[in-house]
Amino acid sequence: MASTVTDDTGGGRNWTFLTNHGHVLLAIARDPTARLRDVAAEVGVTERAAQAIVADLEAGGYLHRTRVGRRNEYTLNPAGRFRHPAEADRQVGDLLALFADASTAKAEPPA
Repeated sequence: MASTVTDDTGGGRNWTFLTNHGHVLLAIARDPTARLRDVAAEVGVTERAAQAIVADLEAGGYLHRTRVGRRNEYTLNPAGRFRHPAEADRQVGDLLALFADASTAKAEPPA
């Protein structure tokens, strides 16, 4: 499911600048102990889609999941590079700094 917004220009096409992967990463940056159900609701995707996205982000090295009691806690890797060749020279930490409150984002130091 793609996230959409109302087009204020009257063009009729709905789109966003960030993908659901970006939205999930930002939601976790804002609250590293968030339940996936809450992340999914914030992003506007199903819980199953949020699980798949988190698995993609973990496999890509953008976050690490740690079990704490009955919940997960996420640690972000701000040194991870964007995947598209046009932005591959930039770190995702740059995006996180724009949108996430740095005081609440738990991040690993760059490797």
